[in-house]
Parts: sequence; structure tokens; C-alpha cells
Amino acid sequence: MALKDDNLVMLAQITAPHGVRGLVKLRSFTEDPDDALSYGPLMDANGMTYRLTFKGRKKGGLVVAVDGTNDRDGAEKLRGLKLHVPRSALPDSDEEDEYYQADLIGLDVLDASGQNYGRIRAVQNFGAGDMLEVTMKDSRKTVLLPFTAANVPEVDVAGGRVLIVDMDALFDQKGAKDDGNEETE
Repeated sequence: MALKDDNLVMLAQITAPHGVRGLVKLRSFTEDPDDALSYGPLMDANGMTYRLTFKGRKKGGLVVAVDGTNDRDGAEKLRGLKLHVPRSALPDSDEEDEYYQADLIGLDVLDASGQNYGRIRAVQNFGAGDMLEVTMKDSRKTVLLPFTAANVPEVDVAGGRVLIVDMDALFDQKGAKDDGNEETE
């Protein structure tokens, strides 16, 4: 029986086999990579559980053993596997301006006048900070909004919304950042 993804938070993903004895490389999405292993067995989106045992560190992640996986072929079958915990297993944040990505996804994006621009589809990070991927209202078009206090001064998870500065001031109609310069020929 498949679990509802809304109740799960992805903590890690198996990226590749490591060696010939069934070990795998694990990319952790927790602030401290070791924390991904502190929640006990992790599960896939279908609810199948996986017990992981720390074996070492490799650049970009951890090396772990997965119970029941004893050879490279078995480890290869796990490549790309996303591992989750129920949202209820995670502690509430002590920081006022700290959020789980899973809590942001699905929130409406409004400006101070109440205009709804769309919904947060995903939270991306390409190395320079978190970006909110927003699916524009009445469209399939998405834009990336830097998730900074200047651009997103208010997050109301309980109310199901984030308040942003005026979207038109951030983006032109094509979704590109408006630099304020007029084009000349």
C-alpha cells in the first residue's frame, strides 16, 4: 500500500554502490549528514523500510550498509532510492526563521496586497542559497524566487501562505530577473 507523499519527508537518497560487498553511497539532505541515520529505519514512498548502518564517509556523502543487501548487484538495484521518515518523526524547529522544505511546498505565494501569484512547487538549491520554485497561478509556468528575508518577509505555514515582495518588481513577464535597464539597439 502506497503512503501519501504529503506525510513523508525525504532525508536521503542512495546514489551509487560502493565496492562489491553491498555497501552504498548515501546523499543526506539533513543539515548534519549523520542525522539522516538517527531516525531509525527509513522508508521509501511505498512504505518499505530500510535499516542503514554507518560504515564511513565519502566526498559528498556517507557510506552505509543496507540490511539484506550483500553484493554489488543488490546495491545497484537501490541506486536512486529516496528514503523518507514520517513528518511527525521530525522535531519542531527552535529557530523562528527555519523551515522544513516539505512544509513550504504547496504554500500559496501572495504579495502585500493579497494578490496570489501561485504555489510553491519545490525548494531548489544550486549552491548559492535556497530558491522557491513557484508555479504561477493559472499557468504551468514556473519561476525561481530567492528565498531570502528581503524577498520573502513572512512565512505562515499554518496559514498556508508566504508573503513576498511585489513579484513584478522581481521578474518581468518572461520570468527573467528585471535589471531595470532598457534595451537599446
